[in-house]
Amino acid sequence: MNCFSQKVTDSQESISQQTQLGQICGSKQLFCDRYEILQILGRGGFGVTFLAKNALLPGTPLCVIKQLCPKTINPQSWQRACMRFEKEAKTLAQLGSHSQIPMLLDYFQAKGEFYLVQEYVRGLTLAREVRRTGPKSEATVKQFLQELLPVLQYLHKHCVIHRDIKPQNLLRCEDDGRVVLIDFGAVKEQLVNQVANTNFIGTRGFAPPEQFSLHPVYASDIYALGITCIYMLTGKSPLEFDYDLNTGEICWQKEVNISDSFAQVLGKMVKITLDERFKTANEVMKALGNQSYLPALADCLTNQKLNNKSITQHDNSDVYVPPVARTASAIRKWRTRLNEAKLQS
Repeated sequence: MNCFSQKVTDSQESISQQTQLGQICGSKQLFCDRYEILQILGRGGFGVTFLAKNALLPGTPLCVIKQLCPKTINPQSWQRACMRFEKEAKTLAQLGSHSQIPMLLDYFQAKGEFYLVQEYVRGLTLAREVRRTGPKSEATVKQFLQELLPVLQYLHKHCVIHRDIKPQNLLRCEDDGRVVLIDFGAVKEQLVNQVANTNFIGTRGFAPPEQFSLHPVYASDIYALGITCIYMLTGKSPLEFDYDLNTGEICWQKEVNISDSFAQVLGKMVKITLDERFKTANEVMKALGNQSYLPALADCLTNQKLNNKSITQHDNSDVYVPPVARTASAIRKWRTRLNEAKLQS
């Protein structure tokens, strides 16, 4: 689902020889009497993705067809791949229509092969975007978080853990700039009985320790999102950083130029220990809201005066002080106590 290139690589030529869709790619032959296969978009561990258009619908809209094509001949591995592929389709159907999740259009088997048809989102992955334009600013990454955290909130509300959040699975829509989360092949349904999975699913560097031990939780997605933010700020993969030998956490702080308050939020998102990490997307949203809103309000009202005297001088008098002014005064006092506590620690 990445923005497609006109170049055909050796890998794509191999795909075209190995898959039915690859063999008819670029021709006028219709797949299932409906889909014209235009181009190979890419290949993952479990499937090959093609750009197609539905020749039977008005306007022949574009879509993405994902064909199950795991790199295995082992019957058990094949069965697991089929289960994963089917789960992806069921998850997308369960999540319904969300502007930041590709819509499932169809899912079927044909000649013993599995196919999943999704909405096509034109754009670049965040990984490719950072490679093209360089690291992002603090303001841009905060905006990204504000866009994506509600998506995580939505997933977790539906008892779904994505398990593979990373820059390659986040797409910036070319048409309207929204961020779209793609590739739901690794999802796990939290609190739902299912066949035990004995294999790690995720991406090294972006997956937290509990995911490697096959016990992912909602906070696992928070960790991966935090690592993605660090990638956006630095342009570096998590595997490029040094690690703290005592905690196991990556040493990223010296690589970025961001405010202390935002660094604290990111630091808590990527804590190795679950007890120290944010548990939910809502907790992260609250932390971001507090650290961005309160100082701004205090600074905005710091110099306002009443009767040529400081508002704070009338806190215990009969002079009327507007609610907003009282709030600002309380915030200033809170910030003063906070700074004094930091100096004493």
